[in-house]
Amino acid sequence: MSAQDTDQDSSNDRSDEIVQTQYVDLFQPPHLLTFASGETLGPVRVAYETYGVLNKDASNAIFICHALTGDAHAAGVHSTSDRKPGWWDGFIGPGKGIDTNKYFVICANVLGGCQGTTGPGCVNPVTGSRFCLNFPFLTVRDVVTVHSELVRHLGIKQLLAVVGGSLGGMQVLEWAILFPDQLKAAVVLASAPKLSAQGIAFNAVGRRAIYADPGFANGDYYDSEGPRYGLALARMVAHITYLSEDSIELKFGRRLQDSDRFAYSMQKETEFQIESYLHYQGKRFVQRFDANSYLYLTRMMDYFDLSEGFPSLEAALAQTKARFLVASYDTDWLFPTSQSRELVSALLHVRRHVSFIELRCPFGHDSFLIDIDPLAALVSPFLERTFESTSP
Repeated sequence: MSAQDTDQDSSNDRSDEIVQTQYVDLFQPPHLLTFASGETLGPVRVAYETYGVLNKDASNAIFICHALTGDAHAAGVHSTSDRKPGWWDGFIGPGKGIDTNKYFVICANVLGGCQGTTGPGCVNPVTGSRFCLNFPFLTVRDVVTVHSELVRHLGIKQLLAVVGGSLGGMQVLEWAILFPDQLKAAVVLASAPKLSAQGIAFNAVGRRAIYADPGFANGDYYDSEGPRYGLALARMVAHITYLSEDSIELKFGRRLQDSDRFAYSMQKETEFQIESYLHYQGKRFVQRFDANSYLYLTRMMDYFDLSEGFPSLEAALAQTKARFLVASYDTDWLFPTSQSRELVSALLHVRRHVSFIELRCPFGHDSFLIDIDPLAALVSPFLERTFESTSP
């Protein structure tokens, strides 16, 4: 899940590297994308960014899978006037955890998103109208299929690694099973083989907030204001799950926003600082994200189960060939360490090369976006060993 666009800067070493979002149309007719649901679509436009230089034998490529509300802009800036760099800028760049002096890094917006890749807000080439809720039902497998095709389009036969956290980690796991020969290593952060009932419940509340907004208009709202209040509320609810109790108490506690005493008024909606913060998160989110995409992507998470179609999780993971790095966070209650341990146990059962660590961090689920130094110290040597072990 994950906020992905966390307002906390993940690095004190901001990158000023200018990057551009690129676009490519894949699955041109008659070679359409076939979804897991059986529906077809093509062409599919994909927005992506790259960082670093691909070496001569194309052996240094790493694919970054973003979380729920992220995009292709993982690092650098689009212009010198950008207020914020890419969402993982502290982790990706020259001399950083994923060192672009060594590696060629790719990040693409997911299928069904709203940041340049084909999604429900795009025009259906068959009807000439926006897809809205007529967009094909989406699964993690569909997203990974598109990303895999992008990699082939870029002339890369095998990736050094696929890296992702939260929903991005689910994509990594799916990729390792669906296209086992296309990656040498899989880095799974704050994620799991399936979403818990609690995670599904929070997603359900967020979607209900959108559905109940009069501006939703059954998804056909692009010529109007749209379900801005419902989408903001969905974001507020979700954002609570990205934090930990300790981080909320430390940052906000019970402190009031504009006064040192209670107002004793039901008209004052944001009396506590935590209320003001959540309203701010909701307002910011509405400005950059599409409600239909939010509906599709959260439902996609709900449906994800790595063992689907196999007798067991172990049987599913037996299809993989990659070496794995799995990391959890001790304050992450959305994807707790117990789920990571289940994954690691299954990998060990089928004799896969796997390294695991539980990192200590007070920031909850969003720790992998915020607490970069410990993550870099873990991922950097793992990538280096993988690269050295497979180099001629």
